[in-house]
Amino acid sequence: MDEQDEKLIRELKKNARASISILSRKLGLPRTTIHYRMRKLIKEGIIKGFTVKLDYKKLGKGTTAFILATYDPSSGISQREVAKSISLLDDVAEVHIISGEWDLLIKVRSSSVEEIGRIVVDKLREIRGVKSTMTCVSFVAVKEE
Repeated sequence: MDEQDEKLIRELKKNARASISILSRKLGLPRTTIHYRMRKLIKEGIIKGFTVKLDYKKLGKGTTAFILATYDPSSGISQREVAKSISLLDDVAEVHIISGEWDLLIKVRSSSVEEIGRIVVDKLREIRGVKSTMTCVSFVAVKEE
């Protein structure tokens, strides 16, 4: 991967729907070069897919929270299984197994703080292997990918 590939990726992160012609103009490269580089980045697995950026407020899910959870090793299931179970919950956007005092970091998007509370109390804490949680509500996303 070279500097041109990095520039191409930056442009695609801004707008994954940008046409090859537009990318060609912005980067000052021939369309065939842009097309070749995109195919190469996809084939090498650097670009895993193309997606949309949603306005969650307009979708009724304008409240974001990050939940830290500890894993209970005496639960009889693995930490990866717990993470997988959490990932299947509605409104869970991301689940990360992390280092430090907490074992899991969970990103949730929902309609309100009260709804996030219901998710934590009625669903998350009921999953076998979840020992404890701490919820942090986001006031504003300054940068988000």
